[in-house]
Amino acid sequence: MPMSLREIARLPPDQWPGQVRVEPLGVGGVFDITVRPPGSKSLTNRALLLAALAKGSSTLTGALVDADDAQVMIAALRSLGTQIEITPEIEAGQPTANATIRVHGVAGTWKTPPGATTRLDLHNAGTATRFLTAAAVLQPDHAGGIVIDGNARMRERPIRELVDALTSLGAQVAYEGASGFPPVRVLPGLGQNPRAVSFGRTSSSQFISALMLVAPFLQGGLQINFTAPPTSASYLRMTRQLLAQHGVRVDGQVGGTLVIPHQPVAGFDARIEPDASGASYFLAAAAICQSRVVIPGLSNLTSMQGDAGFAQCLLRAGAEAVPLDGATRIRGSASIAGSAWELHEMPDVAMTAAVVACFAHGPSTIRGLRTLRVKETDRIAALVAELTKLGVGVQVFSYTGPDGKPDEAITVTPPSNGIDCSPNAPAVLFETYDDHRMAMSLALIGLRRPNVVIDNPASTGGATTGGVTIGGETIGGAGFQPAHPHQQRHFTTEPQRHRERQVLKVCHPSTTPASLFSVARWLCGELPSSPTSITPP
Repeated sequence: MPMSLREIARLPPDQWPGQVRVEPLGVGGVFDITVRPPGSKSLTNRALLLAALAKGSSTLTGALVDADDAQVMIAALRSLGTQIEITPEIEAGQPTANATIRVHGVAGTWKTPPGATTRLDLHNAGTATRFLTAAAVLQPDHAGGIVIDGNARMRERPIRELVDALTSLGAQVAYEGASGFPPVRVLPGLGQNPRAVSFGRTSSSQFISALMLVAPFLQGGLQINFTAPPTSASYLRMTRQLLAQHGVRVDGQVGGTLVIPHQPVAGFDARIEPDASGASYFLAAAAICQSRVVIPGLSNLTSMQGDAGFAQCLLRAGAEAVPLDGATRIRGSASIAGSAWELHEMPDVAMTAAVVACFAHGPSTIRGLRTLRVKETDRIAALVAELTKLGVGVQVFSYTGPDGKPDEAITVTPPSNGIDCSPNAPAVLFETYDDHRMAMSLALIGLRRPNVVIDNPASTGGATTGGVTIGGETIGGAGFQPAHPHQQRHFTTEPQRHRERQVLKVCHPSTTPASLFSVARWLCGELPSSPTSITPP
């Protein structure tokens, strides 16, 4: 029988079993928690590349380092000659998933060995692969080329649109394997081609963000013309805002024409926002468990991250989303309504939204999903395969998007009597497809439904694995080994219908099924119904 979360709680991720059993919250389990997720992966990677190419030193605080994607980017930038110093951030005497990163930039030209090929293995890190393919054109004339490669899945993820754009700018780019996919070899030199590219709808907005980040360092700068509404425009606006915040002149707007002149970029200081995608799992947990979560430092009104808008999706489903000063708060209601969600600007939360829809009263339609086909896995096919195991109907259909071109959507229809959440509900094994967002989203179901097993929990390697701080006490990244075993914490509860929910502060949670949902289970299922003091499990 698969180990439970409690049983693997003290194991480091490299010792996790092949399967893990998620246990539902206790009877009447509700929680009121404050969660500060690790730094945004999207913002961290953008700031890292800009700082690496800038002249002088930059300091990134609150940056994500304890995630596979971030570590891959840092290792690659070091291979290209960037000096990077990392100082872990400490909570209650323990390192978190975040760090202060000091980056000594290369002033627009990578420091690669003369005549030698530099090979970058970027695993399945899509952001790093796209960004560094574009940035590879900034190698010195004497370099022997830069090869961008990854794992087997990365070699299936398309990159032709970016390569074609680079080639139109004069870059010499060759496929070393299948045409249109990594690995690619980028040689030095851009020639004298006009510095203008045009994009319609692309399979990934990261192709355009990559060129925007490189543009200030190109002789002649770059003009980007949009011939159709862009894919995931919120991520392009994020890139534009990041550039502007750190002194880069950007003329025009996303969706029209952007002009980024050649210009010096000086070192800068940046504070990275908490990760909105990681926060979505806690917000969804509150929505489906009639509980409350506050995310400080992440305002759904002012955040640069499109995924911060997930709170508004939950509001349409019946949750109460209360804007706070520089924070987001969600309070789940007793009933989740079937909803219509447009997620073309936040596709990374689509799987989480689909799970919330499984507990709704009536069907929900989730649109704007075509880019899910080329993520870490085909996430549309994966959702169909896994959610139907619960008796949930998942219908995939095509439609004409806002740009007049084909898009994809799903309709999620829960069983007429709801998902079977009885103690004897049949066991269900969820595949994760080596995709951390699939693992995290599906693990949410186990908060409500008994007998849920997650296959290959180690697939969350793309997510963070840092420690968790609760009430000033830090516990290990994989579970609940307390820093102070004898310290007790006090919680106040009241009768079920009117009780004061347990209020705790959870900082830098590890977004893995083991630690993330062990936290929720411990907060909810383990607490007695009268005031007491308890020790961690």
